[in-house]
Amino acid sequence: MDTLTLVAQNIKCGGCASAIKKELGELENITDVEVNIDNGAVSITGHNLSTEQLSDKLAELGYPVS
Repeated sequence: MDTLTLVAQNIKCGGCASAIKKELGELENITDVEVNIDNGAVSITGHNLSTEQLSDKLAELGYPVS
């Protein structure tokens, strides 16, 4: 199990965090997603994590990785 932390832009509220947790949590290799609203950190736990894939997914959701 690996954990990857990405810093994303535009995370401003609990609704943003919930949307990110829901969408990333639906990916088959993801087991947990934590979002820190204060600093934009998105910590993703799972198997065979791809920084590129997860960064692209966050950007698609409107939260580009900085």
